[in-house]
Order: sequence, then structure tokens, then C-alpha cells
Amino acid sequence: MLRQSLCKLTRPVLTRGLANEATFDLPECKLHRFDITLPKTATLTRDDGLKYFKDMTVIRRMETAANAMYKAKEIRGFLHLYSGQEAVCVGMEAGITPTDSIITAYRDHGWAYTRGLSPSSILAELTGRSGGCQKGKGGSMHMYTETLFGGNGIVGAQVPVGAGIAFAHSYKEDGKVCIALYGDGAANQGQIFEAFNLAALFKSPCMFTCENNHYGMGTSDVRAAANPHYYTRGDAVPGIKIDGMNVLAVRDFTKAVTDWMRAGNGPVVAEVETYRYYGHSMSDPGTSYRTRDEVQEVRKTKDPITQLKSFLLEGELATNEELKEIEKECRQIVDEGVDFARTSPELEVHEMFNTIYMDMDGARIRGADATTYGIHSP
Repeated sequence: MLRQSLCKLTRPVLTRGLANEATFDLPECKLHRFDITLPKTATLTRDDGLKYFKDMTVIRRMETAANAMYKAKEIRGFLHLYSGQEAVCVGMEAGITPTDSIITAYRDHGWAYTRGLSPSSILAELTGRSGGCQKGKGGSMHMYTETLFGGNGIVGAQVPVGAGIAFAHSYKEDGKVCIALYGDGAANQGQIFEAFNLAALFKSPCMFTCENNHYGMGTSDVRAAANPHYYTRGDAVPGIKIDGMNVLAVRDFTKAVTDWMRAGNGPVVAEVETYRYYGHSMSDPGTSYRTRDEVQEVRKTKDPITQLKSFLLEGELATNEELKEIEKECRQIVDEGVDFARTSPELEVHEMFNTIYMDMDGARIRGADATTYGIHSP
């Protein structure tokens, strides 16, 4: 289902036995009504490569830990895991700036991490503890930072909000862009096409990004969409299809697209082709509509972390021993996060009614604060 597109090494630059950088050929992108010049090669530095490898490994281990904690009933409610899609968030973050805006759907743990939240705060949020990034009030689907506008639980509802955020950036002329992400299952929502239209009218710098992992909630993309070529569905909005299993392709094509938007050209519809290893959510075993062999084949031949590891080794940017040490460090980081998620205190009752709105601690809001129910802060 996913095409193989490992980058081809073209030039390592060797110093002191290891390279400082290496250049790789990039896979071709498909374009729709899009007059843009795209890079044909990507340069990967040693420092960047090791950072991407660490970030992707932390996310993978964090999701594996969350899976185990859910099955042990330490995490309740909904849980949607990002395993297999790590190159999307890590690559896109590397192609934009930390002050640009991100808004995504409920499969948001990887994005929460790349936006600066620690595995400890993310895992504690999943267990509903006070040490969670939202004090345990948001859970799996609702994680935020100053520039991450969720984690949103309503299918597709974040996309019009993303168009609004992008409009705000253009209105304020602050040079920032918004990336609004949604899945292939949400791609058929009417509100998404309305958002395309408004963003095109206002030339809002929004990169509407379909993370196409090929399956909605139990249905493959080709059974759910008459036109599964999601990058072509913006009508007048130009589109691009990117290999989402290749972190270098995601990084460099995201940068090219967002540079184009920053120049005042308006929105873009991007399809980032990726794959999820787990089911849609924890209630979905993920095997009734696809075979285990298919999942294992993707893991074996197209895994984003394995691809990046190959780049680092083939480009002589790192040694196997170094990568093993990074994996060991990532294991320790996540293990500490799991311990924190288990031991962080439960939220005190009066705190349940605070922070409903920004900076509202101590304010009385009828029907939405502790005093309404006779609960008082100590």
C-alpha cells in the first residue's frame, strides 16, 4: 500500500571518521495545480539526524508505554496512538518554526511532544493526574501549548479553526503559518471543504494536512472516498503529496510549502502518506479490515525510524553503538515518565473547576466553578 522511497545517498562529508553531513536524493512529490520549485536533494547534518532519531524513538516508546498502561487499566477513556507516524510530526516541526501554529485531531501525543511537552507530562495527562500537561483534565485527545491548539476530539472540527488561526496570522502580518492536520477518515467532512474555500478567499497561510494512514475507524481510504487522492481535493487550492514515512521528505517539502505560503500565496492542501501500526483506537484491534502481514510488511520495509537509522549509518553520520545509546536514553526517559504518571497526585476536587478559561483561577463563573457546588479552596 505504501510505496518504498528510501532516499539515495549521494555525498557523505567525512571528518574524524564520521561525517558532519550527508546529502540524499528526495523522492518525487505529486502536485495538483501547484507551481512551486521543490528540492531534489536533502542535506542531513549529524546533529539534526541524531535529534530526529531521538525524538522519533521517544514518541514510539511513549506510545508503546501508553498502550501497555491502557491494557493494565491505568489509562481510561479514549486513546489513539501515533506509532508509525512519527516522521510526520518530527519532520514537519523541523520544516517550520516553534512560533508557527499547529492544530490537530485526537492522535496528538507526538505533536504534544514536538511542541515541547515532556513524556512525563503527556503520560500523566493520560492517567488523569495533576502533573499532566492539562492537570489531567484533558486526557488523551486534548493537549495544548501556546502554539498547539489541540488535540481535538470532534472529527474534522479542528480544520476550520486552523483556517481561522491562519487568517489571524495574515491579519496581524506576523509572518507565521498554521498547519491544520486531519486524517483520511475526516477528509470527507463538509466543514473541511468550507475551510478550504474561506482560506483561499482570504489567502490565509494554512497548510491543510491530511495525515493519510490509509484507514479510518475500520474502513480503508479507498472504500470511504470516491477520490482518495486527498492532495487534489482543494479545488482551487494547490495540493502536494508527500511521503510521510521519510522524515527528510517531510521536513524539506514542508519548508518549501510554508515558505511559499509566507510569501502571501495563500493555503495549500497537503497529503502526507503514512501508516498507523495500532488500531484506530484502543477499542479497535486493527486486524478485522487489514491483515497482520500487511502491518508487519510496513514495519519491515517502510518504518520511519528504521529509514532514518539507515540514513545515519549509510551517510556515516553515526555508529550503531551511538544509536543504541540513544535508544537506551529514550527508554530511561519514558520509563521515568511512566513512573511519574503513576505517582503524580490526583487532582484536588476544587481544581476541577479552575482553568476552564485562560487565567480564570479564583474567578467565579456560575455553573462552572467550585463555589457553585459548595466546594471551597483550602
